[in-house]
Amino acid sequence: MAQTQELSTTPFHAYHLENGAKMVDFAGWDMPLLYNSIIEEHLQVRQSGGLFDVSHMGRLKFTGEDACKVLDRLCTRQIHGMQDGQIRYSIVCNPQGGCRDDVLIYKIKDNEYLMVCNGANREKILSHIDENRSNYDFKLKDETESTAMIALQGPKVMELLGSVSTEIPELKRYRFTTKNLLIAKVLISRTGYTGEDGVEVILPSKLATKVIDMMLKNVGDVPIVKPTGLGARDSLRLEAGMPLYGHELTEEIDPLSAGLAFAVKLDKGDGENEAEPFIGQEALRAISKKGSGIKLAGLKLDGKRSPRQHMQVLHDGEVIGAVTSGCLSPTFGYPIAMAYIPSDFAGESVNLDFGKNQISATIVPLPFYKK
Repeated sequence: MAQTQELSTTPFHAYHLENGAKMVDFAGWDMPLLYNSIIEEHLQVRQSGGLFDVSHMGRLKFTGEDACKVLDRLCTRQIHGMQDGQIRYSIVCNPQGGCRDDVLIYKIKDNEYLMVCNGANREKILSHIDENRSNYDFKLKDETESTAMIALQGPKVMELLGSVSTEIPELKRYRFTTKNLLIAKVLISRTGYTGEDGVEVILPSKLATKVIDMMLKNVGDVPIVKPTGLGARDSLRLEAGMPLYGHELTEEIDPLSAGLAFAVKLDKGDGENEAEPFIGQEALRAISKKGSGIKLAGLKLDGKRSPRQHMQVLHDGEVIGAVTSGCLSPTFGYPIAMAYIPSDFAGESVNLDFGKNQISATIVPLPFYKK
């Protein structure tokens, strides 16, 4: 009989169990899907604030003389020239231009960077880095297990943090700072994955439970921030039109087709003293010139039935695409989806195949929700 592989747990695992979370296997990690209700947790984030355990995400430290060069080789975004305390969203591509992962790069200081990658892709990215080491002089340290990571998201979060720090609310988007907390350094970034304002915090694992207790100590009878599961995280990011790896991004889908041209510097390495060209750059240049033939579209559905990944998109009875993500939007009260359809499709509506029947969907701009 095959032995069941034990799931990895985050430093907040005991907290999740104590607070009645429904746990699920997420990319090999035992993670909270919800504590009470996905809809309630979703609306809590939209109206006030939520706290997410995102410790399953990979945290990889790059140091050394060529740390910047190897990251420029790996990433579609330019890393050369970043300022200390700056963060850039980027894609890691394969040679064909497909997405190996989407990542955040933090510049701590010269010759020291942090990459945050998706938990499901950490081993793949570690292998990808090793395969492309070449003669670059750098050291790589996987800090995923020695650190924890939480996200505080919602319209009242910055006001709450302002009661304990004047600096954090002054942070610009995609900037970070470090703070000494309980005799350890904590990294706080103004980033997120919900469409709301807020921060993501990286801290030593040993401080995890103490910090989460501090974060959830709210003033008054109605909590400003409540613990929130991965179910709401998914519906929030979908409303905000943010891609999820394995859905909108895969090894076969390039970032240009996914609407992420802002995160791709096609001329990287062309000028003097410029950054290293990235893996997949020539393939993406070719795709940029001739097009990939597909585009990511937003869909608003009639009725209340929630669309699901891989559902066929039809027009005039012919299959023209497939759904990548879908849900019944808690914010709007109607179903929404993202789907890949032909890039030259100019129609205003399509049908989704629900099996026994088809449901009409209107094509709408992304994102569905924007502050």
